[in-house]
Amino acid sequence: MIPTEGILTALTRNWEMVDRALSGLNEAALAWQPSDQANSIAWTLWHMNRVLDTLVHTRLQDTPQVWIRDGWSQKYGMDDDPENRGVGWTAEQVAAMQPPSAAVQLGYFEAVKNSAKQYLESLSYADMEVIRVILPAPDPRTVAAAVGQVTWDNVAHGGQIAYIRGLRDGMGWYDR
Repeated sequence: MIPTEGILTALTRNWEMVDRALSGLNEAALAWQPSDQANSIAWTLWHMNRVLDTLVHTRLQDTPQVWIRDGWSQKYGMDDDPENRGVGWTAEQVAAMQPPSAAVQLGYFEAVKNSAKQYLESLSYADMEVIRVILPAPDPRTVAAAVGQVTWDNVAHGGQIAYIRGLRDGMGWYDR
């Protein structure tokens, strides 16, 4: 058993749910907002990926994020600010986001999933017990606590993506 088996199970199940929620959606469907005060699937997916990419690369490995390293910021037509994750964005900023093609959105999702999975599979029990300051939290915590927090965040946003899909397409969208 690897020390992150439970985390990987939760993330994998979440990613499978998100894959299903994204299946068959075009750019218009991805960009649809239930109201002017709600996030689109595209924005939520981007934010979910940015948070995971930031934690896994910048916070835990001190390596360049996939967002920057692989040019996803350019493919999104956005700056490569490693801290731009959508945290604190206003409703106006969310509405003004011009998502790229569905292929780019799904490509970044796949790249972040693969990179996160590879990193999490590499962690030992000793790695998980390391205590350090892992921003944005100012207090020292274990790597395990940070990974647990980002798992919760990822699952919450995955559920939002599935919910937005259901709002847009009604009951039974998952059977199509």
